[in-house]
Amino acid sequence: MVGSAVVREVLSGPEPLVVDLGYGATPVTTVEMAARLRAVCAGVRVLGLEIDPERVEAAKPSADPPRLEFRRGGFELAGARPVLVRAFNVLRQYTEAESASSWATMLDRLAPGGLLVEGTCDEIGRRCAWVTLDATGPRTFTVACLPSGVERPSDVAERLPKALIHRNVPGERVHDFLSALDACWATAAPFAAFGPRARWVEAARLLAEDGWPVLDTRKRWRLGELTLDWSAVAPR
Repeated sequence: MVGSAVVREVLSGPEPLVVDLGYGATPVTTVEMAARLRAVCAGVRVLGLEIDPERVEAAKPSADPPRLEFRRGGFELAGARPVLVRAFNVLRQYTEAESASSWATMLDRLAPGGLLVEGTCDEIGRRCAWVTLDATGPRTFTVACLPSGVERPSDVAERLPKALIHRNVPGERVHDFLSALDACWATAAPFAAFGPRARWVEAARLLAEDGWPVLDTRKRWRLGELTLDWSAVAPR
């Protein structure tokens, strides 16, 4: 979701609260996230929120209060003050303006120093893109994929978050970024002999070498991720 160092930083307080907003028809993402976060912070509390009361009731057998709970709630976060919010695939049906308003609502309810991770992924989580925000607004933009599952990195474009998906046109920064990443992917074609992950790593290295503000390192690239400063893709 976000780098392990960032996660450790926001979870450094006593019993930090994390919200998984809009977990869907089943609570599997919330349950999995809770398990993964406990490996980083044993005292973490995770709250799954859904606006559909039937989904909340269906999730309750998976609850383990106070460490894992489920409630009804939306962008107001049910009155909670979390240090971290994960909101995936919840803004796809909104307009760009409504998306910005939803960002503001969620950011206003974060605990001091908290983060919002908002993005979109496909049904099995193999093509993803997300924005990480704090109280000041967007900080970083990340694309992630299973390198063996794409012909070129810009295949992820169909999963851009609402703030960017309509901006993937000539003249916009996110279009420039995806075009540059595709070009690096093409240049890295010889590395395909070592596997698609090696090709992705080389493409990311080339992108950074070309001057793009790449913020992560080979360790994250090998996971099929690439994170940039938000300014590199911010709408014009």
